[in-house]
Amino acid sequence: MFQANKRTQTNHEVKKSVFTSYLLPFAHFNEEIKTLQKQHTKANHIVWAYRYLNEFDQIVGNSTDDGEPKGCAGNPTLAQLRGSELINTALITVRYFGGIKLGTGGMVRAYSSSAQEVIKKAVLLTYEKKFPISFETPYSLVNRYEHYFNHEIIAYPSREFGATTVTWKMHLTQEEIEKFREFEQIL
Repeated sequence: MFQANKRTQTNHEVKKSVFTSYLLPFAHFNEEIKTLQKQHTKANHIVWAYRYLNEFDQIVGNSTDDGEPKGCAGNPTLAQLRGSELINTALITVRYFGGIKLGTGGMVRAYSSSAQEVIKKAVLLTYEKKFPISFETPYSLVNRYEHYFNHEIIAYPSREFGATTVTWKMHLTQEEIEKFREFEQIL
């Protein structure tokens, strides 16, 4: 399985209709859809689909046709996400109608090809499940832990500085956790 690394955009034209597709991490979906709706007030349709893993490790997928004939836009977009084995990823396509009707088959092909193009252009990451961990260190060891995480290229997004200790919170893969536990044993 794969996931989007960052926001990627492509433009695709079919019979004078312009399709602008955006592939992005699912965590940014709600913010991105609001931004695109504000930026593209004259767009005829803003179609989206997404797939993500829920807390039970189940893949949740959803899509919308946004006024296009039922099943002609959102479903083909979602099918491209499935076919590319993408999770924790959203795909949004903004369509400006060019005056020539595409028919249902033409719309399915147009939305599918727009999704394919943005997926091909995107930098995709192999999905690795990460687990939350939390631990405390004395101030005297903070530099050693920072050095370890920088050397292993592991981000430490949350630290709380207390009176005598630092509390670290992060998400690590199983392999990173095992390696980290080895590091802690030699301290």
